[in-house]
Amino acid sequence: MKITFVKKILADGSPCRKCGDVQQRLEDTGQIDRIDEVLIADERDPTSPGMVLAADLGVSRAPFFVVEDGGERKVWTVYFKFAKEVLGGKEGKASDAARDILDDNPDLDYI
Repeated sequence: MKITFVKKILADGSPCRKCGDVQQRLEDTGQIDRIDEVLIADERDPTSPGMVLAADLGVSRAPFFVVEDGGERKVWTVYFKFAKEVLGGKEGKASDAARDILDDNPDLDYI
């Protein structure tokens, strides 16, 4: 199994805040050791490895994870779901998971 973590550099050259948060969680929990490859999706360069992979997979948000296993690729765009399903973790609080889901689904709103 190969795990790729794709994080983004914004068009203004600044790092993606959410990508930094996810990287910090990976480091804090030691899960970063399970990541085989980190790619950068640089919005200023459509040929950057992360942008090419995102286009190939039809992914429009970052960060995201790609797991390749036996020739099959699966994509996760929500860290907590990825951590639970792939890494077997139960990291973070429920409120963090809910915030990630809301961030990734702008059509949802707080009740």
